[in-house]
Amino acid sequence: MLEAVIFDFDGVLVDSEKLHYEAFNRVLTKFNYQLSIRDYYDRFLGLSDLELLRVVDKEGKLSLSNQQFEKLLSEKANLFKEMAATEAGPVRKNRNTKVSDKSQVSNGAGIIEGVPQFLNMLADNKIPIGICSGALLPEIEMILKGALLREFFEVIVSAEQVERGKPDPEGFSLALKLLNKKLHKSIKPENCVVIEDSRWGLEAAKAAGMRAVAITNTYAAEHLKPADKVIVHLGDLSLSELNSICS
Repeated sequence: MLEAVIFDFDGVLVDSEKLHYEAFNRVLTKFNYQLSIRDYYDRFLGLSDLELLRVVDKEGKLSLSNQQFEKLLSEKANLFKEMAATEAGPVRKNRNTKVSDKSQVSNGAGIIEGVPQFLNMLADNKIPIGICSGALLPEIEMILKGALLREFFEVIVSAEQVERGKPDPEGFSLALKLLNKKLHKSIKPENCVVIEDSRWGLEAAKAAGMRAVAITNTYAAEHLKPADKVIVHLGDLSLSELNSICS
């Protein structure tokens, strides 16, 4: 039986991955290095900002000092917030974006179509809701508050709160632990459904012992095989189906 839902953030609730990609490339220009759109979606999308920079640095493309790491992370975070605040608009339509097709990756940081209705459905049925994301907490809070959706989420686990990002299960396990503590419950992982848009997140959810639903906002269904169920739109997922996934 369903007892909680934990969402990824970027690509599931909000259409913001292109802004992250652009912000990274703007701060990396000074090092004469740019991420390709294919590399970003194929290799880096599931990583936190710090993990992404560490991978690129380890590959010998940056050679950053600790101070430069901190400065780059701060610059990227500030730039993303500026871009999101400027470009965030109305609810954006859910899409089947192909990884290799740059033209289908749109600008903006709008809430994805169907999200408010789905959150209302969960809240009406008293299902606790959380977020586990590789994004930074100020970014998540800013977008949710701007969209008037912050009140739906009991807990938010962001990149700053974990040592190991997805596909490690640490974030999802922490989110459930915090939900149980806040609500004085003892929800088991198998009664928690995670909604994700990438294989990294799906692998993390499964490793945490949770059920995993994949939404094809970012990757096609064939790239989302660890999922218990794959959907195109949140409106395709009913409360009875969520309960069935947990049974």
